[in-house]
Amino acid sequence: MTGPASAARWHLATCHGCGLLSRAGHEHAARCPRCGSPLHTRKPDSIARTWAFIVAAAILYIPANLLPIMETSSLFGAQDDTIMSGVVYLWISGSWHLALVVFIASILVPMAKLFALIVLVLSVQLRARWQPVQRTRLYRLVELVGRWSMLDVYVVTLLVALVQLEALATIRPGTGALAFGAVVVLTMFAAMSFDPRLIWDSMEKDDA
Repeated sequence: MTGPASAARWHLATCHGCGLLSRAGHEHAARCPRCGSPLHTRKPDSIARTWAFIVAAAILYIPANLLPIMETSSLFGAQDDTIMSGVVYLWISGSWHLALVVFIASILVPMAKLFALIVLVLSVQLRARWQPVQRTRLYRLVELVGRWSMLDVYVVTLLVALVQLEALATIRPGTGALAFGAVVVLTMFAAMSFDPRLIWDSMEKDDA
């Protein structure tokens, strides 16, 4: 027993530009009658593009955690700090709550986002029918956390902007910050490329 047919079954699509529900037709050249934006019943090449962003983010996740995210030089010497070394420093200095926040936001959340996106894409490719509502909610959660994964990048940016004692100390973002920012942006692009409507396609009968 299946639920109501999807809009794609009736060749209907919501315009990404103005939100108007229109008939998309069979051609990719179909356009919204209100704003002229191209209409698609499903995002073109959604799975391939999502996989590309996921793989790129997974590769950059390694240097993002191994390379220094902040480089500090002063009269007392130079020091490079990675995300994990910053977490350890906060922990041993007594700021365990800040260490926990940085660890969750900068290490666990990006990893969880990658894992969640992989689960969503694989479930669509395998035409899985389990828990479509929960998978849709998982996708919305991945979209929601988005920019909040850039906590370390925000902190480094604020430190660079606020430290005015350049004669005594200089703080510069390290190469790890660039890799980490790229991971966050790539996972955001992966979430944007994934079409959650594909989750519900497998719930319909294959014989139309």
